[in-house]
Amino acid sequence: MIRNIAIIAHVDHGKTTLIDSMMKQTGIFRENQRVSERLMDSGDLEKERGITILAKPTSIKWKGVKINIIDTPGHSDFGGEVERVLSMTDGVVLLVDAAEGPMPQTKFVLGKALSQGLNPIVIVNKIDRADSRSEEVINEVFDLFVDLDANEKQLDFPILYSSGRDGWCVKEIDSVKENLHQLFDLILSHVMEPCVDINKPFAMLATLLAPDPYLGRCLIGRIEQGKVKVNNSVKTLNINGKEIEKGRLTKLFLYHGTEKKSVEEAIAGDIICIAGLNKSSVSDTICDNNIVDPIKATAIDPPTMAVTITVNSSPFSGLEGESITSTKIRERLLAEAESNVAITFKENENKDAFEIGGRGELQIGILVETMRREGFELSVSSPRVLFKKDVSGNKLEPIEEVIIDLDDAYSSVTIDSLNKRKGEMMDVKTLGIGKKRLTFRIPSRGLIGYQGHFLTETKGTGVLNRIFHCYEKFKGKIESRRNGVLISTSTGNAIAYALFNLQDRGKLFVMPQTKVYEGMIIGEHSRPNDLEVNVLKGKKLTNVRASGTDEAVKLIPPISMSLEQMMSYIREDELLEVTPNNLRLRKKLLDPIERKRKAKT
Repeated sequence: MIRNIAIIAHVDHGKTTLIDSMMKQTGIFRENQRVSERLMDSGDLEKERGITILAKPTSIKWKGVKINIIDTPGHSDFGGEVERVLSMTDGVVLLVDAAEGPMPQTKFVLGKALSQGLNPIVIVNKIDRADSRSEEVINEVFDLFVDLDANEKQLDFPILYSSGRDGWCVKEIDSVKENLHQLFDLILSHVMEPCVDINKPFAMLATLLAPDPYLGRCLIGRIEQGKVKVNNSVKTLNINGKEIEKGRLTKLFLYHGTEKKSVEEAIAGDIICIAGLNKSSVSDTICDNNIVDPIKATAIDPPTMAVTITVNSSPFSGLEGESITSTKIRERLLAEAESNVAITFKENENKDAFEIGGRGELQIGILVETMRREGFELSVSSPRVLFKKDVSGNKLEPIEEVIIDLDDAYSSVTIDSLNKRKGEMMDVKTLGIGKKRLTFRIPSRGLIGYQGHFLTETKGTGVLNRIFHCYEKFKGKIESRRNGVLISTSTGNAIAYALFNLQDRGKLFVMPQTKVYEGMIIGEHSRPNDLEVNVLKGKKLTNVRASGTDEAVKLIPPISMSLEQMMSYIREDELLEVTPNNLRLRKKLLDPIERKRKAKT
């Protein structure tokens, strides 16, 4: 007996923590086994950032029934992962924070689940928070179901209250809070067994691709019909029914806790991992040789943002990275686009510039960060939104829904900032004493680079969440909210004395002894225009003493930005240089004479 479910929620509402508790209470681990937190977030970037990036399956057993669980990303940039994996499930557990309530990604993932006919179990998580408002949240969840056109059966959703961190779940808030047994029992009673036919020829839809250094390409999916054994001969059909390859399954795995367990056979309803195919990819149907029609794959929403990636052409190129050629970069980006259907790949005629499309700066930033850790050097352009045209030829642009939680004191300045970015306020709610929730719809291009400004405006206390809403008519020009930059005129190590004298001209991005080169951006000018500066200029000296009055050099700490913040910061005539050890901002044209000539044309 099998149950296949997915845990869905907005980012940081507690999905991964709840799964940790579920595995611990079902005997996956030995009593004396040391277990870390957030077991499902196995990647380095997932652990560092505290977010789930890739969907991952696991399994537990309860009362003799195997429950396959898929942990899904909560951030909107990785919504493509959620869309794909829902096809492997027969039910979902929707987590909603007891204080925050339904958020933008809650609406997105719930909408996808309802459209596939899945009947959710709703869990109000973190009810032990001091600002918990569980009853209000339930009403908001019900309204969300109605807004998403849920049917009568879906509207009759069961409700549980929980603390995933402490490992308990109850039907009534006042009940004794001991364990997650009520959740396990509800999954068995509410979620249907997979509707499959074991007697038909074998067929499965490849939903995830997980390259393995020893096994090669590993494809993950649910067996839709039939059964399969190791060494079985199979073929692969793409979404159009064209045969991709024929091969033999060399390895077959089922999931047990966080580990893959090698088996000889699997049957319809099982979520499996297979190896032995060299060309098959995500959305392909792996099946018996007699099958001619592919399994229908879930349509993925298109990307709304893109960057151009090229080789690193700075004077420091090749000093740190091992993969620096356009051929290497092209191969890596093609592999990413193959395994991640939410990523698009285009190249120019010379195959030396590559356009990567994604859902947002975070998704693209994660890809670039992963590549730099793999030893790549590259140059990244500023993000740009992907426009469309309607049947009448009108220009359309992506619009995002933005939900902001902030203190009353900062609401007016935030509203003013978003209005200047063509934002339209849709709703205002009072969350409690001195707290507000603002809902906006705003062009995606108006949000590029806004996160940093928002944190400054709200003194770091505001929370901003965003998700793609729709395409609408072009909203017109949005004025840049950034000043010009300070550009180095020389190559060498920055000197403290020179930086000290430049502090009045703007904000610096570098510290003393930082290696700089001509055309590199070393700070932000206090005025709208760019300014060329010499950061290598030292104090004049005589044979006796320093020329001029001696004074202590006191430097303001330089501004530090993340990779995504740097991508959002640069303009069309600028690039982000990415190497394994450094991130640098630069002008596309390093020569000042070339820049002036370009500005005149």
